[in-house]
Amino acid sequence: MNAFFSPTAQCIVRWQDLPGTGIPLVFVHGLGCASSYEYPRVVCDPQFGRRRAILIDLPGCGYSEKPEAYSYALTDQAKVVAEVVEHLQLEKCYLYGHSMGGSISIEAAGMLNPRLQGLIVSEPNFHPGGGFFSRKICSYNEYAFINGVCQQMVKDEPGPWAGSLAVDAPEAVWRGAADMIKGKEWLADFIGLPVRKQLIFGENSLPDDDFSLLCEAGVSAVVLPECGHCMSWEAPAALARALSAFCCGERE
Repeated sequence: MNAFFSPTAQCIVRWQDLPGTGIPLVFVHGLGCASSYEYPRVVCDPQFGRRRAILIDLPGCGYSEKPEAYSYALTDQAKVVAEVVEHLQLEKCYLYGHSMGGSISIEAAGMLNPRLQGLIVSEPNFHPGGGFFSRKICSYNEYAFINGVCQQMVKDEPGPWAGSLAVDAPEAVWRGAADMIKGKEWLADFIGLPVRKQLIFGENSLPDDDFSLLCEAGVSAVVLPECGHCMSWEAPAALARALSAFCCGERE
């Protein structure tokens, strides 16, 4: 793992810098996840094309430190992503974010020009209000979630999400969910970004109004077959192929 001290989060942030060729793709994970846990299978797939990949564990998640005083607001997390890119002195990069990480990536994209060559988001939060899990998390107050509810959610979760949720800081999960519910109109920001962009959805997550709207607006969109929201676990090869195709779609 690589590490540096984030001035925004006031903690050590860690990431994996997996070697490869071409312009690197920076990965930003979703709520209760960690890129170090979620994406190695994707970037090691032959369909990914041996591209250099930067897998960031956001503050409070995975191998990164977990400061109790940090806001864990999406805008602050986006600043951390931009700090990592700056620390690595990447002259060019692509950015991929999933779910809450997609919303964070939309904000980070506005901080990374002119370095950013393209933005890919998969099933991001485009509007205030959150999703099923963020609303479930915030149906409890922060104290209750930290002191028992989070641990019970880990025990009750039957899927791979339990592994990353178990090592994330409960305050990071609750505050991230709360900020997502408070939210903003990330959809308008996404449409307005002056950069190549693409939206990815799992077949089982459709139909979706925002997906239809963006397709009608001419935004590049990809549907991954036989998977839903947890596409990195359900269809890693298909996700690897889609990411590689986007990054190879422009002369480097």
